[in-house]
Amino acid sequence: MQLITEDFMLTNDVAKHLYHTYAKHKPIYDYHCHLDPKMISDNVYFDNITSLWLGGDHYKWRAMRAQGIEEKYITGDADPKEKFKKWAITLENSVGNPLYHWSHIELKMYFGIDETLGSNNAEAIYERANHYLKENNITTQTLIESSNVKLICTTDDPTDTLEYHDAIKAQKDFQTTVLPAFRPDDAFKVGTKQFVAFLKKLEKQTHSITNVETFVNALKKRIDFFHNKGGRLADHGLEVIHFESFKPTEIDAIFDKALHGTAVTSHEYFQFQTFILNELSKAYSEKAWTMQIHFGAIRNNNHNAFVKLGPDTGFDSIRDQDNLAFHLNATLDMMERENHLPKTILYNLNPVYNDIVGSTIANFQTEAGIQSKMQHGAGWWFNDTKRGMLKQMSSLADQGLIMHFVGMLTDSRSFISYSRHDYFRRILCSFIGELVELGEIPNDETLLKRMIENICYDNAYRYFKLI
Repeated sequence: MQLITEDFMLTNDVAKHLYHTYAKHKPIYDYHCHLDPKMISDNVYFDNITSLWLGGDHYKWRAMRAQGIEEKYITGDADPKEKFKKWAITLENSVGNPLYHWSHIELKMYFGIDETLGSNNAEAIYERANHYLKENNITTQTLIESSNVKLICTTDDPTDTLEYHDAIKAQKDFQTTVLPAFRPDDAFKVGTKQFVAFLKKLEKQTHSITNVETFVNALKKRIDFFHNKGGRLADHGLEVIHFESFKPTEIDAIFDKALHGTAVTSHEYFQFQTFILNELSKAYSEKAWTMQIHFGAIRNNNHNAFVKLGPDTGFDSIRDQDNLAFHLNATLDMMERENHLPKTILYNLNPVYNDIVGSTIANFQTEAGIQSKMQHGAGWWFNDTKRGMLKQMSSLADQGLIMHFVGMLTDSRSFISYSRHDYFRRILCSFIGELVELGEIPNDETLLKRMIENICYDNAYRYFKLI
């Protein structure tokens, strides 16, 4: 039985027209992902669907655990075919989960396989997929190019040498632009072992760090380094956005405590987070960068699993937060008051906060000449689902100008997750198409063409100005 038809998820005639005429063939502008630049540079060859499909994919790992699959078939050293068969068993039980859609879109898009995968045909599909990979010499770069990706921004530690980005740039036969993005998460973790380890790595790349001033200057040196390599975006993964006022003397004392391995209070932690975010925003604004903030995850919740498997293995959840509206508005207002609020994209993991984010960014759309300088980022992680995407788009349409939305991003470590752009585009076209059929948006071809093409690609192209 074929699930992924030409009109999959297109719920009305207008949606079908918009998708097939305007959305389907637009290029992809992937301004935030977690692809490994070394794998892109080395043009890694895939000869097995298991490593391509299950490697590093904590979405699938969570589902397999819910199915009762032993860990050796998930993150362990079991035979690749046996791992695939266990995933097939899981998939046939995941109806209603977006993984069911994503996996079958990937099978069709990248392997030409129309059948629905289950335990009855797992071995046959495994062999067909592996044969396809070998016969077509599928690599990281061929997957990117076949997906029509024009630009990729990876996610890179401030201390990274960016040598693989240099190597990619030197490969003239690879046409996709790959740029670094600055991700200084450890710079915020004052009072932790990660913070001290980060300081040592940062010193090796810059200069001696003895106080908070030298620390900030070191970060700015690395921003300069990224800028010279073509980087124009920063991203921050914060558990919460929490504004706390501070005095310079307080920040000096907090940094000194952290430097000497002394614990800091939660109040001091958030004072330092507020300070660092403000200092970094000054540098971003000066260089006309875009600041991204992903917030709302509570990580590594299963202690035993964390000890056994480490971080990023599928044990994270959505976090709630008290008084978010105050903290978010105060943080942005701090930057606005000092005239260094950069272009900003906010991604909330908790969908309950969609309207808070939407109404907050509307308070800071104050720079003439930039259409929606402040952006409400696409649904991500637990929200890059049909329901999550529709909630985010509905809120954005209510609170702002969806016409200027910079659209979808992969936020993924998988080289075949570009299928999710197609998933997003189908949902977008159905969302707009239904509003047209309800008479809430005029059936104006010029208007609809501009809206769909803007959200799929053109807005991101104009907003980031990277290619």
